[in-house]
Formats: sequence, structure tokens, C-alpha cells
Amino acid sequence: MSTHPVKRTQRALRKIDANAVEVMPRGNPFFRFRYSFTEISAVGSKAHVKSRQARLEDGNLTSETFEGDVDRAVYDRMVGDAQRHLLDQTALLLKSFWLLPFARNPRSERD
Repeated sequence: MSTHPVKRTQRALRKIDANAVEVMPRGNPFFRFRYSFTEISAVGSKAHVKSRQARLEDGNLTSETFEGDVDRAVYDRMVGDAQRHLLDQTALLLKSFWLLPFARNPRSERD
């Protein structure tokens, strides 16, 4: 008696196209992919912006790219806002360590 209770019949081999691309079925909610890249550089009175985005959602691959120039004042304001946001977040994190002396409120110690 064989250890395998079911016997498989032989099938003919299929030829596979070497250039075939396997496509994911539409509407697959379990796999999504997003990638974005933005580069900003400033030289002189102009700032150059380059951006690229790619995403795979519902079986569709979408890619977008753009480049452009903006005024230097817009670049300076954007950098200032980013630095201020980073410092605010850092201060919030450091205040969570209330045992440190710089995190205490000086008015509450006087009362």
C-alpha cells in the first residue's frame, strides 16, 4: 500500500511567456504602497522644488512628477516654519520629563 492515498495524473507542460508581467488582482485591499520625495534647494533669489510621488492602490500604479521655481522669501518662510515646528515638538517632549529643572514652571515654585 502506498503512503499517498490519492494519485495525481500527469498534465502537459505549459509554455510561459518570458516577457509576461504578473498583475495583482483589482480591488486588493491588503496591499497598498506609497512613496514620495521632495527636494528643495535655494540658490540666489530663487528656490527650486522637485517632487516625485508613486502609489499603488486598488491595482493601479500612479506616478506624478513636477518641478518648479519659487521666490526665495517663500523658501525662507517655509524653513522658518519647519524649524519652529521642530523646536515646539522638542520642547513638548522635554516638558514630559517633569523631573528635570528646566521643565518646571518657575511661577509655581514662587507661590
